[in-house]
Amino acid sequence: MWMRLVHGDITTQNVDAVVNAANSSLLGGGGVDGAIHRRGGPAILAECRELRASRYVHGLPTGMAVATTAGDLPARWVIHTVGPVFSADEDRSELLASCYRESLRVADDLGAASVAFPAVSAGVYGWPMDDAARIAVDTVNATATRVSEVWFVLFTTTAHTSFDWALSRLNRE
Repeated sequence: MWMRLVHGDITTQNVDAVVNAANSSLLGGGGVDGAIHRRGGPAILAECRELRASRYVHGLPTGMAVATTAGDLPARWVIHTVGPVFSADEDRSELLASCYRESLRVADDLGAASVAFPAVSAGVYGWPMDDAARIAVDTVNATATRVSEVWFVLFTTTAHTSFDWALSRLNRE
């Protein structure tokens, strides 16, 4: 699998699937979630509402992933995953890793060859960026998948630097 870093806006990426760092309601929010819903248009929200009314009445559990249309985005699908809120008192790194594994599993189910990930949980959920990057890169690298291209699309210079460090560390090992 080929992993690359992109400094930019995940909503403009021409990939098969973009991953949304969603909240459990699936009904939009701030950050990446809000940007995807705004730019993708009402079709994404409509499918999310259907999912909430049927399979996820109580919301999408943390660490899980589910797909919808991408609406007006250049991608074909949006894979929504709910990252954990960082806790200094409880190790939730396995839940964060699960977001990446489950997103790749959903991508495989869809037949997606290229997937763009944001830095899940590293925004308002407070996960330290360097650790979030390490978990993301290590998990994607260790996950058996038919996805051939993974893009980490990072909005800030800090995020890009952290993911560059994590990818460089992996390449040195």
